[in-house]
Amino acid sequence: MQIKDVTNYIEQLAPLSYAEDFDNVGLLIGNYNTEVTGVLVTLDTLEETVDEAIANNCNLIVSFHPIVFSGLKKINGNNYVERVVLKAIQHNIAIYATHTALDNVNNGVSAKMGEVLGLENMKTLIPKKGIIKKLTTYVPFEEATNLREKLFEAGAGNIGNYDNCSFNVEGKGKKEFEKYMDNVLIGIPNLYHGVEIMVFENELLATRAVYNGTHKGELFGFEATNNRIKYNGASFFRFNNDKIADVWVLGDLVTLHKQLVHK
Repeated sequence: MQIKDVTNYIEQLAPLSYAEDFDNVGLLIGNYNTEVTGVLVTLDTLEETVDEAIANNCNLIVSFHPIVFSGLKKINGNNYVERVVLKAIQHNIAIYATHTALDNVNNGVSAKMGEVLGLENMKTLIPKKGIIKKLTTYVPFEEATNLREKLFEAGAGNIGNYDNCSFNVEGKGKKEFEKYMDNVLIGIPNLYHGVEIMVFENELLATRAVYNGTHKGELFGFEATNNRIKYNGASFFRFNNDKIADVWVLGDLVTLHKQLVHK
């Protein structure tokens, strides 16, 4: 196990993005690729803390408060902060701090203090900006309500003073997409689909496409015009085991509709 394996797990619990701007969190000293021999957890990283880590063969200290809070211009041992940093480096000990990242997380330090004090109706006084995450998932229609309730119970769907927030849409599935394409091909039997840009990352693929052809049949309620049409679109694919698991197709239908009228 490497240090990055430990810190990745910690950051799942307390993402560094939750920390206040003034704070100094994360791996302060050390290398993420170092193999872990032991972990010492502490409130503050003092000289005695480093000595304890050395004595117990722990090369990673996870501290609540950061030993380096503002910039160090010199490290020559003139104060305890510099001495801690020097000793940690000399003994190849990494130091990681959580501080306000752990304070601000839903089940973090502040929430625990409120729980111990028996507080009720707790809410965030100053919500941290830019940390809302969007969860997108797919589930059979009959299981959707149960899934939403379980997600809400786990803390999802809280936005400011609102809770149980979600957006739901019923998917059409493969058959509906095939039906849609059949109708398009009736209206534009010579439809050409050209890919202009393709971007692939991990299991996701995005493409930008151009469509053109001749409007020879009814399409979206418009009678055939024999107009030459052209419009842009985009497709997004998710793969699983080298097979397409999901696909989303978007088209500039406003531009298309403008061309489906008699001139």
